[in-house]
Amino acid sequence: MKRILIKTMAVCAVGGMLASCEKQQFTDQRQEVTLVEAQLNELPPDLQKVRDYVVPDAIMAHRGSTFWTPEETEAAFRWAREIGADYLELDLQCSKDGVILALHDDNLKRTTDIENVYGEFIPTTRKQYYLDHGLTNVEAETQLGKDKATFIPYYAASYMYEELAKLDAGTWFNIKPEVGEPEQARPAFGTIKQYISTLEDVIRIAEGKKLKRDVNGNREFTVKPIDKSKAQIDRAWFDGSVSYEVEYVFEYEDEIAAQWNGNRPGIYPEFKESWLNPSDMEKRVYAELARLHWNIITEPASANEPFYTGANNTVNVGNTNGKVVLQTFAISSLVRTAEVFGGKVPMNFLLWPNSGSLLEGTPSEYVSSINLAIANKAHIIGPSIAGAPNNYPESNHDWQAYLISKAKLFNHPYSFDTYEQMNKYYGVWDKGLKTDYNYKDADGKVRRYIDGMFTNHADATLKFYHDQGKTGKFKGTESAQDVLVRLGY
Repeated sequence: MKRILIKTMAVCAVGGMLASCEKQQFTDQRQEVTLVEAQLNELPPDLQKVRDYVVPDAIMAHRGSTFWTPEETEAAFRWAREIGADYLELDLQCSKDGVILALHDDNLKRTTDIENVYGEFIPTTRKQYYLDHGLTNVEAETQLGKDKATFIPYYAASYMYEELAKLDAGTWFNIKPEVGEPEQARPAFGTIKQYISTLEDVIRIAEGKKLKRDVNGNREFTVKPIDKSKAQIDRAWFDGSVSYEVEYVFEYEDEIAAQWNGNRPGIYPEFKESWLNPSDMEKRVYAELARLHWNIITEPASANEPFYTGANNTVNVGNTNGKVVLQTFAISSLVRTAEVFGGKVPMNFLLWPNSGSLLEGTPSEYVSSINLAIANKAHIIGPSIAGAPNNYPESNHDWQAYLISKAKLFNHPYSFDTYEQMNKYYGVWDKGLKTDYNYKDADGKVRRYIDGMFTNHADATLKFYHDQGKTGKFKGTESAQDVLVRLGY
């Protein structure tokens, strides 16, 4: 998750928003908050029911972990599952041949060795790819010509998954150009090849599986012949191309008992900028979740399924109706997600100051963003928080969190890296700041309003919640490093 710069739009022009965008100057911010409260909509009861599918005090393992592991790889998601995260957070992109990926950066240079493997040129194996998967020589030549005409180097959308599988997504972590070798570097991140993950990989890992590998350590999968009768993938927003969709069959195997503690986390996928993906990306994700039996619209879970089970409070979120929470910064994706999922799967509208999702962050503009979320069937607001190391701009001030609460939305801020941030936003201490917007939670403790944390340190966040008396969370006893060792890293 990172800020997404969206073309600015006049939020107030959206139906159901504030009647006027004219800025009013107030010497007392509390006065403006009081004034605009009357314009704040409230989440309807049917959407509140879906909101409550989400586990309280949720721990979202941001990209698995950006601190302990190469982000959004098998190592990252296995670690997050074993450490006790409630959700595996991931970003959604799509390969040129239609495989839904778990990948943050639009450009692959930072987290893979693509510059060494392919450089700035279309893979030399592209024609053979087409021949191997069912096209004639003439068809392959024709399609190759089209591919070359629209090729944009280093973007995942320009490559077939079979080509992406040639890349190493782990070794970079051990020697980061900006810091050299970090203390959390591990040789196994290079020797046990880390791949660009797929959405299916993340779900299978959440189910207690791992990639099936051959004797050389390469992941096993097969590719079905291209079905020429199927509609091609439309990338009008990216490079103007169309491409064949190819069906991959990925192989997995159960974790051995020593490498799976039984945790079944949910997933928290983010729809990226609309221009990066096919125009029907939300429909594709809906269908993929249904295929993998993780779409609660087509296969609802029992309403009585608990979030945790057993003496150790083993994570069971992945077996509940809260198993999937969707998210996006992009207003266009927010609207399409409402159309495709109908508000029946929890949805988070992420906020970034001075973008399409949130303009300057005044009380009136903040209310407009909340109302926009509700109008498009979102159940959660995801504001940015300040503080090192990311030093994001603040969009979760006490009055902003208060407005989220008053609208009956959940509040899932991003991203927590330090105890200082956790203490501040949970309200354990407040640096002497007095605020009218603190409130008492169910156990009587005065705190600021948050319902979960996107975190790069799920281990630390879990410990923090336990320190606050949230004893119903997973009871792990291993350190972050011990978990990595147990998993073979």
